[in-house]
Amino acid sequence: MGYSFSREDVAFLGSAAGNAALAEVDRLELTTATHLRDLERVRREFGAWSGALIETVRLRRRATAKLVDTARWLFTDDALQQATPTLVARHRAEKLSGRNVHDVTCSIGAELAELSRTCPSVIGSDLDDVRLSMAAHNLAESRNVLLAKADALVPCSTGTVVIADPARRADGRRTHDPAKLQPPLPDLLAAYPGRDLAVKCAPGLDFDRLDWSGEIEVVSLDGAVREACLWSAGLSEPGVTRRATILSTRAEPVTFTDADPDDIPERDPGEWIIDPDGAIVRAGLVRHYAAKHGLWQLDPKIAYLTGNSVPEGVRGFRIIDRLDLREKTLRQELTRRNCGPLEILTRGVDIDPDTLRKRLKPRGTHPYTLILTRLSRSTAAFLCTT
Repeated sequence: MGYSFSREDVAFLGSAAGNAALAEVDRLELTTATHLRDLERVRREFGAWSGALIETVRLRRRATAKLVDTARWLFTDDALQQATPTLVARHRAEKLSGRNVHDVTCSIGAELAELSRTCPSVIGSDLDDVRLSMAAHNLAESRNVLLAKADALVPCSTGTVVIADPARRADGRRTHDPAKLQPPLPDLLAAYPGRDLAVKCAPGLDFDRLDWSGEIEVVSLDGAVREACLWSAGLSEPGVTRRATILSTRAEPVTFTDADPDDIPERDPGEWIIDPDGAIVRAGLVRHYAAKHGLWQLDPKIAYLTGNSVPEGVRGFRIIDRLDLREKTLRQELTRRNCGPLEILTRGVDIDPDTLRKRLKPRGTHPYTLILTRLSRSTAAFLCTT
């Protein structure tokens, strides 16, 4: 659950004394092994502020993997978990460049920080007093941001693009039901009829439950699917209802839409198997991606692609053998090939890779990848190298 911050904590942490105390605490290791010793020292020096100080230093260290230029920010544990990664927020802010924007679930301000760079005026609102206080601290140098306490379901601005990020947990569990988000997605959409609207959602959300006339964009960052964003019709590209955006810290963004060609051949497996980026799979654009790169599907209902070359910057698996999906056959072949490190990938089959690996008992030295998948009306195992 993490430490429960108060507004008094936020005021102290943002003061000169708080900054000095945070600098002292940041010199400590704060590891499991040093926990008791560090806690005793901080309590001795800073008394009642010790919990807030230790939690803030820990959260700042965690934030570096997700957020940019936030070394002096304040967080709660939940707020950091829910915060949009900087590069994802920056991608959205660039799309909204020049527009006035209202983030109605602004939390500690991760999205606002990027919007303030591209939008003339930005409003952030939330019902949580502590998070609003933290947002005020985090965005103190952003002169075009106005913060207010307000309910996301009660519109309090006009002429703005509305951004919302409903909490994705219900009763302590992650939910894929739009009606169980907080605030509920159907209620949120009903609160802003006719407005330009962008709603961030979990990529696993059941979009078939929504009557959505705009665009659904699925975004990945460095190979991990981060979110889906619902763009209302006024913010969507004409003729596009699905979009996959692939972001990277090392390369330019790549995007695919359902307006791209999707005509691909039906052929036997080629030399390689390619597992498309998760954003492409979640957006339902596997055929569109294949068409662009001269690939085809192993099976019409499976997202694995195949071809005789691998797209630049993408990991491919070179097929060296196709085997029956039987443990005895697999074990014998792996032993014959002196298989050691074994990566097992599955799609369309109910097999646990870790359990199967233990049963296959690879003890050799050569690394292989085993891809298990449905193929037509049967199953198949492809033994591959990378």
